Amino acid sequence: MRIRKAILKDAKAIAKVHVDSWRTTYANIFPAEFLNNLSYESREQLWIESIPDGIVYVAEDIDGKIVGFVSGGKERSGKYEGFDGELYAIYILKEYQGKGVGKALVKPLVLNLQEIGFYSMLVLVLEDNPSCLFYEALGGKKLDSIDVEIAGKQIKEAVYGWEDTLKKLTP
Repeated sequence: MRIRKAILKDAKAIAKVHVDSWRTTYANIFPAEFLNNLSYESREQLWIESIPDGIVYVAEDIDGKIVGFVSGGKERSGKYEGFDGELYAIYILKEYQGKGVGKALVKPLVLNLQEIGFYSMLVLVLEDNPSCLFYEALGGKKLDSIDVEIAGKQIKEAVYGWEDTLKKLTP
């Protein structure tokens, strides 16, 4: 597995991982119609706009195929005092989950956040998502639970935080 900073030409492959991961991860959370209507093209456009100025890393398999990605930056809500960074998204194709790819992706993101002066971090994750256990295993503490609406459905998101990423998430 190779982890590297994303480049613009990765947008199409990142979009595929993004959509395919939503379809497998959220199959029991959102209606099939909603998941089936997710568009590779619209996600590709999102990543074309995000990669140049963002913090985005990809995981490649031994053949150079992108199988996962992570993105992050400045904490966006302003609601959680003392937390300055945020893990915006991390998605890994189902067949690569549980193999250390997530942890390998989080590490360079955290180091990059530290380089710009962010030593604490949040992540928002659907409470029905089994990946909550991943964040807990990385030392994330549940700070809050918020209501959101996605695909016309009211659901809860858990807010996990790391007060000191230098101690918790770096070697």
